[in-house]
Amino acid sequence: MRKPRRYPAPRAAGRGFTLLEVMVALALFGLIAAAGVAVMGHAVESQQILRERMDRLGEFQRARALLRADLSQAAVRLVRRADGSNTRDAFVGGRPGESGPLFAFVRRGRENPEAAARASLEYVEYRIVDGRLERSARAAVDGAAPAPARVLLDGITRARVAYLEREAWNDGWHGGATALPAAVELELDLDAIGRVRQRFLLPVSAP
Repeated sequence: MRKPRRYPAPRAAGRGFTLLEVMVALALFGLIAAAGVAVMGHAVESQQILRERMDRLGEFQRARALLRADLSQAAVRLVRRADGSNTRDAFVGGRPGESGPLFAFVRRGRENPEAAARASLEYVEYRIVDGRLERSARAAVDGAAPAPARVLLDGITRARVAYLEREAWNDGWHGGATALPAAVELELDLDAIGRVRQRFLLPVSAP
């Protein structure tokens, strides 16, 4: 008598997730997603801060380059005021907070890309007004009114200036019709940068 053939028992169907497991998985996914969003937000914020600081640094570098270009080409030359009288000093060196200009002088090497019929000299003034470093220039060296000032740098919370004369630094410039300081030191406290000290050499005082 044949023995009955035995067939393998059918495999059990795959067991599904319980509600608790689904909730735990969703909670973990939510935590990971929240952490990812926080990291992305921090990265975007850091990039924005870095971009603003780079823009600020670029603004400072442009102002410094213009100051250096002007002061390195300062000329010993008196100018006439609008009423025809001459100034007494070839270089006006003030102090931050005073009503007059911080620097006022004639510079050589004025750019003339269109080869216009005008002198290569230019009268420039620098002022610190309400935390801003401003530069203005005259259309003509003598008798002309300054053009509207151009803001080079803002966010100045403190400023200090010194002038080098006879190998000594002084906080004021005595002036003179035929004299220039040997160098100028400008120290500024700037928002987002901090304190920076710059020194600019001037040409040898010679007419």
